[in-house]
Amino acid sequence: MGLLRIADAARLTGVSDDTVRRWVDSGTLTAHKDESGRAAVDGAELAAHARAIAAAPSDPSGVGRSARNQFVGLVTAVTVDTVMAQVELQCGPHRVVSLMSSEAVRELGLEPGSVATAVVKATTVIVETPGGRAL
Repeated sequence: MGLLRIADAARLTGVSDDTVRRWVDSGTLTAHKDESGRAAVDGAELAAHARAIAAAPSDPSGVGRSARNQFVGLVTAVTVDTVMAQVELQCGPHRVVSLMSSEAVRELGLEPGSVATAVVKATTVIVETPGGRAL
C-alpha cells in the first residue's frame, strides 16, 4: 500500500490539507501512519476518491469523439506568426499548450478569454514517477 502524507494528498487533489483531514474525519478516507509516524492516506483510496469527485466542465462543443482525454479550459495566450501558432489553455490547474496553423486559430476564433477544449488522442503518453524519492 502506497501512503501519501496529508499535505501531498492535498497538493495532488488540488484541495487544502484541512479538506483532506475532513475527508479522514468523515470516514471518506482511512487514516494511516507513515514510516515516520505522520498522518497519511492510502494512495489507491485517494485516487478512487479523486476520480469520484472529479468535476470537469462539460465540453461545450457537443461533438462526439473517440478521444477520452478532453480538457475544457480558458485560452490564456495565442502567439501567431505567418504559418504557425501556439495556443495556451488553462484547464483547471493544468496548462495545455497546442501548436497549430495560424489558419486554424483564425477559423476557430481563438483568443485570450475564449473557451476551448483540448482533445488529446495519442498512442504514446509518457508517464514518469519521482526517481528515488517519496512525495
